[in-house]
Amino acid sequence: MFEATPRLLVISPHLDDAVFGCGASLAGASRPRVCTVFTALPANDLHTDWDAQCGFTGALEAMTARIEEDKRALGVLGAAPYHLGFLDSQYAPDASESARPTRDAIAQALIDAIDEHRPDALLMPLGLFHSDHILVHEAACDAWLKRPDVPCYGYEEGLYRRMPGIVQQRMADLLERGIEATPYNPPLPAAAEMQRRDALKREAVRVYASQLKAFGDDGYDDVFMPERYWTLKLAEDRR
Repeated sequence: MFEATPRLLVISPHLDDAVFGCGASLAGASRPRVCTVFTALPANDLHTDWDAQCGFTGALEAMTARIEEDKRALGVLGAAPYHLGFLDSQYAPDASESARPTRDAIAQALIDAIDEHRPDALLMPLGLFHSDHILVHEAACDAWLKRPDVPCYGYEEGLYRRMPGIVQQRMADLLERGIEATPYNPPLPAAAEMQRRDALKREAVRVYASQLKAFGDDGYDDVFMPERYWTLKLAEDRR
């Protein structure tokens, strides 16, 4: 898949999305880096329903544990973390206006990450369903359009991609903004290598114990289905 890419940069909205959507590809890449957007610790120790379902008593405990889980999960796959430090939307309503993430701010941070790491390929989320995912996708498109020479691919986020019609709607949205999306179907590695990557991905997914607790025993099966990618290119009239 992306094993021939020495400098692979994967954009992840939250601390698990890259592994859920791209874990097998990360396991096969030589020096992958995961750039996660929403990694900030909230100023106040808020209490949200999602954190409670994950077994946490407050936001600070939750984010501290998630960052540690993510470091260990990426370590399983041989990937390096890179945190942008924006605030997750579940904590934003109680934050000051200046602390709330904006599309422009995220886009500039992603441009800076691209310039710093000089990737041979960029993987961005398609931005399916979740407001944080949509915001990161839009900002990632803005960033890539400023650096269009970098080969770019979209990945379907695990869990959300199974929602009826949601991927098709994203394809229409991309075309409307002048970006063509084509299924990316490279030759697959040998069966033994695919089994190795799948096993590593399963191991990495299990590290996100707090998140899996909230999904329930059968709530995250989709992340183990084959990963799907789209080649993104500027439409002819945008070049």
